[in-house]
Amino acid sequence: MSGYSRIPLSVLDLAPIADGSSPAEAIRRSIELARVAEGAGYRRFWLAEHHFVSVASSSTATLIALIAAATQRIRVGSAAVQLGHHTPASVVEAFGTIDAVHPGRLDLGLGRSGQRRTEAIATVRTGGTVTRSEPERVVDGLLIPRAFPVETLLASPRIAAAAQALEFEGAAPQDFADAVADVLALLSGSYRVDGIALHAVPGEGADVDVWVFGSSKGQSAQVAGTEGLPFVANYHVSPATVLEAVEAYRAAFRPSGRLDRPYVVVSADVVVADNDAAARELASTYGHWVHSIRAGGGAAPYPDPASTPPLTTEQCAVVDDRIRTQFVGSPSAVADGLDTLAHATGADELVITSVTHDFEARKRSHQLLAAEWGVTREKAQPTDTIS
Repeated sequence: MSGYSRIPLSVLDLAPIADGSSPAEAIRRSIELARVAEGAGYRRFWLAEHHFVSVASSSTATLIALIAAATQRIRVGSAAVQLGHHTPASVVEAFGTIDAVHPGRLDLGLGRSGQRRTEAIATVRTGGTVTRSEPERVVDGLLIPRAFPVETLLASPRIAAAAQALEFEGAAPQDFADAVADVLALLSGSYRVDGIALHAVPGEGADVDVWVFGSSKGQSAQVAGTEGLPFVANYHVSPATVLEAVEAYRAAFRPSGRLDRPYVVVSADVVVADNDAAARELASTYGHWVHSIRAGGGAAPYPDPASTPPLTTEQCAVVDDRIRTQFVGSPSAVADGLDTLAHATGADELVITSVTHDFEARKRSHQLLAAEWGVTREKAQPTDTIS
């Protein structure tokens, strides 16, 4: 893109379990992929937290510790810890433990998925509407599709059962703003309960960068802004709301001891191969995988293109927004698409996730993109307020 200087690139790994594989193999592959990402010069390697589905990153802090031990330089972190399922104290102690052995390399990403899901389910059960219906549009070349209606998904008995299993009976998630404030207080040593000072050991004073992840202009964006924290907007999950999320964060931002200006990372789902046709084949079951999630069953084992029939017309309609906002093709084609995403959102950094059934193809996807983007080890080192 003429006149546009490329920004840092990082990796978000979902630790997917491929059809015919196992959780143990998925974990080993995530560790190997982290080594590949470090060698290619990516800035960060983040792990997503998911439960009761065919991904192997449910115990995110544990996997982060394993990956930090298997790498040397790359920053490792969560994308994101679901605070609705963890207490701030348990999160800070876990990351403080890892930081004690691998100091200065951790990104503690925080998300309100648990609280958001609980609130949305309650809204749906009382006949309310969660999804706003707005027309599809293109902004500075970036597709902003209509939002996927989540009401049917949230009404799924399986979703409700999973949420129940992750919470103590009768407990309600702590308000996200309060939970983030508690995390910051525990790290800084200013945490108090009823006037009594409590100190996270380990955890207090840990050299950990705190991030907030969000998919809309709601509480996550507001909290990230008012606390002066960096913000990650999820184009790969909620492409319809990425621009409003980024705008809300910037509007709410207040300088802090951590940041003197807003810092935005935007996520993207990519598949890169030597040519467009090969990439399209590798990505041909992505829609099936997304459909397994949106149908209420949770992420299924990632399907093999060689043995998976095409989606039906009805199934395609359910995942259309995600398929059309995935960046698939040759290295130059995907890099051009990511340039457009960065330009339209004003991102300071991009984080990419790439899932294929063939693990060797997934590693190569990351390597090809890094080479095309111009990522180097030198560029992957800290260059700004955000390390």
